[in-house]
This record gives sequence, structure tokens and C-alpha cells, in this order.
Amino acid sequence: MNAPVLEITQAADVGMGSFYNHFSSKEDLFSAALDSALESVGAYLDTLTAGLVDPAQIFTQSFRLAGRLFRLEPDLSRILLNSASGPTTSEHGLAPRSRRDIEAAAQQGHFDIDDVDVALALVAGSLLALGRLLLDDPGRDSESAVDHMTVKVLRALGVPKSKAQRMCRQPLPESYNAALHSVVEHAVHPTTPS
Repeated sequence: MNAPVLEITQAADVGMGSFYNHFSSKEDLFSAALDSALESVGAYLDTLTAGLVDPAQIFTQSFRLAGRLFRLEPDLSRILLNSASGPTTSEHGLAPRSRRDIEAAAQQGHFDIDDVDVALALVAGSLLALGRLLLDDPGRDSESAVDHMTVKVLRALGVPKSKAQRMCRQPLPESYNAALHSVVEHAVHPTTPS
């Protein structure tokens, strides 16, 4: 955000006019880049849950994978944590997918919630707090912390403790680590200008 627009356009190999044809400010560019990164991660998480039919399990796996993202992609994570909205209110990425899964799980009786917006705020706040914890304490076992937080979130959504623990013991796709890094790298540093 501190870089002059001229420096940004030179790094992107585009003219100043092209920049202002697409963005009115650096803040607009930042917001578009953040939305793009969130959408890439969200779309990738959708591919990792494509074989699941239970919306509560889809939510659980997505939360566990999103939590692991903080250690896999610390630079992007710091940007997300320091942005005004990011993953909590964006129309792209994690928030709309979480809303979809929470609503579906509630409709099927897996979650006991009265207000989807409050449930989404709880989930988003928990994810962001978890991210801050993992980035501030690099010695903490991230997988254990993520799964423990996921159990707590599921409990807050009305899932019995033993079921929540069982859901968090389900294996995650083996390829998520390297592939997620690749997805985020492409979103942050696309090979072709848009």
C-alpha cells in the first residue's frame, strides 16, 4: 500500500492509464487482489470437498484446510488478517462458502443455529483469531490447534462433542498442501496480466 502507483505499474509492466482504466486507487487494486486470492482459495477448497455430501462435513473440512493455510501461506495470511474486511465480509472466497455450508447444515439438522449471520461471524472471528495465534506463536503445533479450534466451532454450532471430535479426525486430502500453495501463488502472482 505504500508503493507509488508508478512503481506498481512498472512492476506489472502496464501504463499508468491502464491502471486508472481499471482501478481508481491503490485501495481498489488491493481489494481486487485480495478478492482474487480469496476466490482462488475458496474455489480450490470446493474441489477438495467435491466428493462430500454432508454439508457439516464439507464445512468441517473447509475450516480445517483454511486454518492450515495460515502456516502454509504466512504472507497472504498477514494481509488477510490486517485487511479491513477480507475473509469475513468479502463476497468472494471463504465467507459465501461458509454461509452456504452453515445454512445447508442447519437445514438438515446438523447445526443448531438461530441466526446465520451470527453463526458466520462466530466462524469468521474464530478463524481470524486462530490465524493470529498461529502466526504469533510459530512453535505451536498448527494442525492440533486448527483441529482443536474446529471442534470448538462445531460445538458452538450445536454439534455434540463426540461427533465434532469424530468429524475432525477424518483424513484430509493428501495433496492439499502443495496444490494450495500453487493456487495461492497463482492468485497473488498471476502469469498473465488481467
